[in-house]
Amino acid sequence: MLRCLVPLILLPGLVLAQSDIPKLDYQVDPDWPQLPAGWILGETAAVTVDAREHVYIFHRGPHPIIEFDPMGRFVRSWGDGSFPRAHGIRVDPEGNMWAIDAGAHVVVKMNAQGRVQMVLGRFGQPGEGPDRFDGPTDVAVTPGGEFYVSDGYGNKRIAKFTRDGRFLFEWGRPGSGEGGFALPHGIAVDKQGRVYVADRENRLIQIFDGDGKFIQQWDHVGAASGFALTADEFLFVAAGNRIFKLNLEGKILGVFGKPGKAVGEMAGVHHLAVSPSGDVYTAELAGWRAQRFVPQR
Repeated sequence: MLRCLVPLILLPGLVLAQSDIPKLDYQVDPDWPQLPAGWILGETAAVTVDAREHVYIFHRGPHPIIEFDPMGRFVRSWGDGSFPRAHGIRVDPEGNMWAIDAGAHVVVKMNAQGRVQMVLGRFGQPGEGPDRFDGPTDVAVTPGGEFYVSDGYGNKRIAKFTRDGRFLFEWGRPGSGEGGFALPHGIAVDKQGRVYVADRENRLIQIFDGDGKFIQQWDHVGAASGFALTADEFLFVAAGNRIFKLNLEGKILGVFGKPGKAVGEMAGVHHLAVSPSGDVYTAELAGWRAQRFVPQR
């Protein structure tokens, strides 16, 4: 007789069966978002939320950046012809928008009105060094305006810049463990200045100080693709078409989600965002959609 073995998840200092991880109670909003008539999303690479709870979807199709109000109603779109391969999008503490294009090898900073303020990298020209990227994936901005770019597909590095875009330094190398990366795909920075890197293909989350010094790594979540770090410092992680909630010591506090393309299931979650009120938004490459999940209180 065949026995079904329950896979184990290793927590720092603790071993738990997956069945022991608490289930988070989130329900999908089936009416979100409300796209204009005739519009569809392409591969949906990223999503972000600002302080007003306006949501921005970044996808690989016409109208690549689309803004919605807190009720999910269409506000505006922009960026046609500017982003050949959308990958990541973030709103920083000052309300600026950052769009990361892995195909054009650029990171674009825009103000809240969508006007370009700064471009890093050279459009369509992959490379190394302080003024080039090769397949960048994500950005994390500190409260002081300095920022980190995960330059993942080609260069396997993290690069740090001043708030005005001056290159400071980089770290990382191809490989695994303690600064070795297979694909640094997501990045976040906490209030203590620690930098979290989702090294997706190594199935690791690596943590560094603000100068790139290795602190520790976690291998208990799996192939993490994206992060959302909340104001109260919980880390939401997209991994394997599920969403994990961790504290900053790495303990898994809960999980939700299951694979599939029906409404409320998850298909290729690439990046995610958490709103100030606690709603979780997923950007799904295979699903060609973004979804909103609302906590049940």
